[in-house]
Amino acid sequence: MKISEKIIEGGLFSSAVITILTTIGIIWVLLSQSLVFFKDVSIWEFLTSTEWTPLFTKKSYGILPLISGTMLTTLIAVAIALPLGLCIAIYLSEYAPRKFRDIFKPMLEVLAAVPTVVYGFFALTVVTPFLKNIFPEIDTFNALSAGLVMGVMIIPMVSSLSEDALFAVPKSLREASYGMGATRLQTSFKVLVPAASSGIIVSVILAFARAIGETMIVAIAAGQMPNLTANPLAAVETITAYIVQVSLGDVAHGSIEYRTIFAAGLTLFAMTFVLNNVSFFIRKKYQEKYD
Repeated sequence: MKISEKIIEGGLFSSAVITILTTIGIIWVLLSQSLVFFKDVSIWEFLTSTEWTPLFTKKSYGILPLISGTMLTTLIAVAIALPLGLCIAIYLSEYAPRKFRDIFKPMLEVLAAVPTVVYGFFALTVVTPFLKNIFPEIDTFNALSAGLVMGVMIIPMVSSLSEDALFAVPKSLREASYGMGATRLQTSFKVLVPAASSGIIVSVILAFARAIGETMIVAIAAGQMPNLTANPLAAVETITAYIVQVSLGDVAHGSIEYRTIFAAGLTLFAMTFVLNNVSFFIRKKYQEKYD
């Protein structure tokens, strides 16, 4: 083996080891600090209590309001990004001229490069006033505004990955569908989407995980009110927004209130871990189905 190949192999191995060690380090920090927290707060209360007020005089440590706020904004975002992103992907893959696709796709992906703090202030200063004209009872800080803007933010992720999956479908499937008399629309939704379903599902799962971990948009537009509610017009607080709130420096380092961010972070890590494993099994199932 040449020396250059050994260097490349060593570099690739080092990259893999660094990634694994970083993940292990994150898990260790979260677990070690969370175990100290759970010595003072029972896991049962943490997982089942419906109040989250660790920074209040009357303290309660139920994570459910933060989880509900996180899931509410995420579901709104995915409900916006999935249909729009999939339609954009189908258009770029099957309808758009080659030159238009080469120009429009990079322009679409620019949305992913916009700082999320800009999205957050856009949600607060533009989207929320617009929604007040439709829903006068909506709170100034609300889940709907944050979710809508998050949906716009993750559209490039859904559309780009889905378009790549559709573009990778063999041309023989398209030709066979057209040969059977199917229209382009029928071919797109009844042949290509099922054939590329594993890639599309992966794009949706990744977008879901991206929305769950979003911080600045929800911190600015959704509020800091841990409500256990399914009302998108109400103010909510997500796990990431709470971590930002505590990390601002007003809470004493090493206190039980400070350690709540590690317990919340561990919960967020568990949610994304489960989500990634679900995406893996779904992708494997569909790959076996269409291989």
